[in-house]
Amino acid sequence: MKRALAAAAALLAPLPAAATDGFYVGGHVGYLFGTATATLGDPVGEVTAGGTSAIGQLFGGVQAGYQATLPASRFRVGIELDLSFMDTRDFAQVLSTRSTAASTADEQLEYLGTVRGRLGYSFGDWTPFVTGGLAFASTRWGRIDHTTGNEDATPGQWRMGWVVGGGVDYALDKRWSARLEYLYTKLGLTGFSFASSARYDTQYDIHRFRVGLDYHFGGRGEDKKDDKADDDRGFGSWEIHGQTTFIFQGYPPFRSPYEGLNSLPGVGQSRETWTVSAFLGMRLWQGAELYYNPELLQGFGVADTVGAAGYPNGEAQKSNFPFPRYNTSRLFLRQEIGLGGERVKVESDYGQLAGEKDVSRLTFQAGKFAVHDLFDTNLYAGDPRTDFLNWSIWAAGAFDYPADRVGLTYGVTAELNQPRWAGRVGYFLVGNEPNSNVFDMNLLARGGYVGELELRFKPYGRPGFAKLGAWLTSTFAGSYNEAVALAFATGQSAADTVVQTRQGRTKYGYYLNLQQEIGDDLGVFARWSWNDGRTEIGAFTDIDASLSGGLRLKGSSWGRPDDELGIGGAWNMLSVDQSRYLAAGGLGVLVGDGRLSYAAETVLEAYYGFQIAKGLIATVDYQLLINPAYNADRGPVSLFAGRLSARF
Repeated sequence: MKRALAAAAALLAPLPAAATDGFYVGGHVGYLFGTATATLGDPVGEVTAGGTSAIGQLFGGVQAGYQATLPASRFRVGIELDLSFMDTRDFAQVLSTRSTAASTADEQLEYLGTVRGRLGYSFGDWTPFVTGGLAFASTRWGRIDHTTGNEDATPGQWRMGWVVGGGVDYALDKRWSARLEYLYTKLGLTGFSFASSARYDTQYDIHRFRVGLDYHFGGRGEDKKDDKADDDRGFGSWEIHGQTTFIFQGYPPFRSPYEGLNSLPGVGQSRETWTVSAFLGMRLWQGAELYYNPELLQGFGVADTVGAAGYPNGEAQKSNFPFPRYNTSRLFLRQEIGLGGERVKVESDYGQLAGEKDVSRLTFQAGKFAVHDLFDTNLYAGDPRTDFLNWSIWAAGAFDYPADRVGLTYGVTAELNQPRWAGRVGYFLVGNEPNSNVFDMNLLARGGYVGELELRFKPYGRPGFAKLGAWLTSTFAGSYNEAVALAFATGQSAADTVVQTRQGRTKYGYYLNLQQEIGDDLGVFARWSWNDGRTEIGAFTDIDASLSGGLRLKGSSWGRPDDELGIGGAWNMLSVDQSRYLAAGGLGVLVGDGRLSYAAETVLEAYYGFQIAKGLIATVDYQLLINPAYNADRGPVSLFAGRLSARF
């Protein structure tokens, strides 16, 4: 009895101010579900459509707040502001939709936020809490008239409501804490009247379960330590990295005697893109690592990411988002099996935990990631967040790798690494049609296969490599020649007839990727790539052969050792089949002016990266596109960009 009383007294005794008191920022992901009650009243025939439907989507977001432990107690109070954004999948942002014979209306969520008070009781590292406050949302209302096809859409409209919930925080160390929480949000009855006099009324009951991670400023105390070696710390040891990149890019008016659906507009324009992401890695057991990469994506590329095969912004994915959208960009398991012998130390980085590993090793990886995470990598031209922006310079242009419209896929890979060479192979899911966000799950008949041999060398003591890759995809795609023949026979555009020729087809190609250090501050690179050019591009860009190269120079010689200058170029070409298809009015993934005066597309790019502080780099970038989209009738185009990138 005395022991029980002593334990209870210890739990009730005041604690000193917690290490995680003060301001904090963080991110969260979770699942949103609930009900949408909506009614569409249409004056045409006095028709009304209403009812209740289910909502269910993944989401992610950010939060910031302040918390403090009350004097001489264990109670912790705080206030928090958060914003949540829906998943990148098609139609994930649609909260409700209703249809009558006359029209269809919907409401789409731009973001959902709360301002909440928090009250918790601390048990050391664990702090259960309750929370409640104000909820707000920005939504867009839209209506399509079934008779005319006209669309009546609104800009974002504010909605107000309330939120209650609870959860538990856990202090991981003096700077980081994790949380699990539940929030119930009520957005009350609100309506909107369209110009046609149709009215759409909605209300929502929303439940959210989410997990979060917070970084606390001014943390005190010592981090939790582990005496084991860096490469064998057991289950639960983890590392985190993060980045945000903002790019503003534009071009002045250029020569443009005609334009098509996939053309850069000749009047000139500017657009911006923005990403925020975290990269978490966790050790599971000896050699096993789990990685998770949540991201928020926002913005548009110029011309909505069309108009050039060597597209000028590597951060501009093909699913444009006026407001941020959440994406599980990577979630994969990696298992390494050491084969003994020489060992090498590796530093903590994106997709890599710090420690030591055998140079000779087998590595297996399965899950969601980008093919370019493992294949066709290059230190000097491989990351549009830090180096070249043009698609045909940071990647092998004719490598039509499997991906969705954000550039990711699901796959399994195996790699054998040796001191002077490495070999890797992989199988990946492909889209169910060209440029698709839906993967083809007919695994025996569809898929992408990639193999790469890497040879390493050190001429004059300077490291370099040569990578030879080969790939084959089996996809549901159309034939360029068949589409052109059908267009001439029927008088249709090849853009329409290519859909009629789609069936199971194979596409194949290869690439050669070279990298060589010349001096302590200077490195050069080159790529050559080719594909057969007979069938539609599946996922990347409209290039059938590409030659690219350039150099990267550090700024030591002018007293800025952390600055970087890059100069590169690419020469992109089409097959005869694809050029005839575009000339007949065909549309590719990124190109198609309606007609074509074919010429190879030439890209020149130069950038200068200025390090403002450690991890914070501002970059200016210039690109010249000659014969954009392979059309000698249009261009050239000068593009100017500014990039601000921060990493930790």
